[in-house]
Amino acid sequence: MKMKVWKSHASRAATVALLCVTAPFEPGAKAAPQAPQSTQTPQTAPAQAPQTAPAQSTGPAQAPRPQTTPAEAVRAIAPARNPLPPEEKSAGVTRFSFIVYGDTRGRRDGVQVQHEHSLVVDSMLAAAKQLEQTPYPVRFVLQSGDAVFDGRDVRQWNTSFVDIVNRLTVDGGIPYFLAPGNHDVTAAASLTSPDRQQGLSNYLSAVSQLIPADTAARRLAGYPTYAFGYGNTFVIALDSNIAHDERQFEWVRGQLRGLDRDRYTNVVAFFHHPPFSSGPHGGAKVGPVAATMRTRYMPLFREHRVKALFMGHEHLFEHWVERYVDTAGRKQRLDMVITGGGGAPPYAHSGEPDLTAYLAANQAAEVKLEHLVRPGPARGDNPYHWVLVKVDGERLSMEVNGVDWGVGFRPYRSNKVKLEDEAVP
Repeated sequence: MKMKVWKSHASRAATVALLCVTAPFEPGAKAAPQAPQSTQTPQTAPAQAPQTAPAQSTGPAQAPRPQTTPAEAVRAIAPARNPLPPEEKSAGVTRFSFIVYGDTRGRRDGVQVQHEHSLVVDSMLAAAKQLEQTPYPVRFVLQSGDAVFDGRDVRQWNTSFVDIVNRLTVDGGIPYFLAPGNHDVTAAASLTSPDRQQGLSNYLSAVSQLIPADTAARRLAGYPTYAFGYGNTFVIALDSNIAHDERQFEWVRGQLRGLDRDRYTNVVAFFHHPPFSSGPHGGAKVGPVAATMRTRYMPLFREHRVKALFMGHEHLFEHWVERYVDTAGRKQRLDMVITGGGGAPPYAHSGEPDLTAYLAANQAAEVKLEHLVRPGPARGDNPYHWVLVKVDGERLSMEVNGVDWGVGFRPYRSNKVKLEDEAVP
């Protein structure tokens, strides 16, 4: 299949031009203004005092820590009204749906509720309601990171994020799982960095009633790295900010090695940084996280026949497919979906990555990459969105849902695609 690029209508491009007044995030960047909270139509954003970007490991200077009072603490997101059953109780389930999205950070985090994120959640709740009485009810939501602009700031979680997610967990009754992004826990390379520790503490407070306990078998103690199983599908969340960390890598490998693959026919992972992308964080750039994901985690995912990866970091929709031959000589497929349309200012296509070294290093597995959907060249081509994944036995399919001015988003010939290759007669 050829690469597809969705073209927005002129009116949509005009609308996003009003909303997307910031450049893509770079270390030391300041936040752009955000539209006032509304559940109806987007508005032109008012001026706002700049936010300070979280510390980045790529620059010599670190941003000052946000000022909070000792009494402030991040409120825990409410647990789902309809929680997932214990892992062993759902073993016979083979049909259901789940939602994936990412990058919800807003332009007025800490000042008001995330407006664009609220529109995305409106759309999710409406879809979940329609699916309740079908064979494919929505059983959980995955968010691939960058919940807020600066995760070190308690007010940004409490004012802008927590109550929106409560709508999903309480009103919708849907379990919610969040992987940490660089804006949540900073991109500090050291696990002991004070800035990382501050962001991580706030993240863990927010998700304390959502993810496995620190002492659980499906949780790496002291890390925001965890897993869970539902029906015939196993899900791993990892912290790509510390992709180099050996303890995390070994834990993920141990989880995959210990799986009952007779039960878990579908294995998926979600995290923040994509190994391949064509937005401002990708293209010709190969940062240290992307490089580590390519050299360490991609071979691991192939070894254990992981079916799909869901990521964010780039505020757009993008779809890659890696085809390879496993050790038994069987042809396999791994789908990599970037769904960063949760409310952060949209990005645009910035250039294709150079895959020469990666393909050469993985010749033994006959690795081939297809850029199935690339983002559009203008921000107005890349709307806010979320994806619905349907599980039907061993088959996965996906529906991309544009939001607000992006309603009608068709990144394929439609907004639906099967995550499988056509059988050759």
